[in-house]
Amino acid sequence: MIRLLLTSGRGPAECRIALTRTLDILVNEAEAVGVTVDVTVGPDPDGYGPASAIAIIKGERAESFVATWIGSILWVARSPLRPYHKRKNWFIGVFRLEGSLPKPVPLKPADVRFEALRAGGPGGQHQNKTESAVRGVHAPTGLVVVAREARSQHRNKVIALERLTLLVKLAGELAEIADRDKVQTGHALLERGRPVRTFKGERF
Repeated sequence: MIRLLLTSGRGPAECRIALTRTLDILVNEAEAVGVTVDVTVGPDPDGYGPASAIAIIKGERAESFVATWIGSILWVARSPLRPYHKRKNWFIGVFRLEGSLPKPVPLKPADVRFEALRAGGPGGQHQNKTESAVRGVHAPTGLVVVAREARSQHRNKVIALERLTLLVKLAGELAEIADRDKVQTGHALLERGRPVRTFKGERF
């Protein structure tokens, strides 16, 4: 399991929009190569996106996948919030979090809602024809995961619960990181002239 911290640091709201779009692309690319990603995000008080997020990366190709993301990410786009603003370059940072997590506290069963859905993605035709996949929703936090790895719905519920438990723990870690100003410190260390990825698009 690899933990990635995505941060807009002290950047303006446009950087938080860029972070949200980056998360979407990261998840889509991970699914395309068979890597599992779960995400927990920080507060989004104004609707423009969180200032930070933690992504959990798992799978045989996790290391090689993560290597293509660590560093600064550049978005080249006109601001959707300030149409006449001259700036078009918006940076966010992606950092690997080291160290182990304390053991997560089990969730209360009453706080978790499961929904059955048809299993997409890898697994063959049989998986796609049955409602073996589940979506797990943790009501107090709004965190959501989808588990489709196993062929049985029961096993996928177990997997979903394990992943939700971890995400709830990481949400606490994300709050601690913000309190320790690690987000701002990491952002200050970005090599803005050497982004590992550049995305372009009108209005992100």
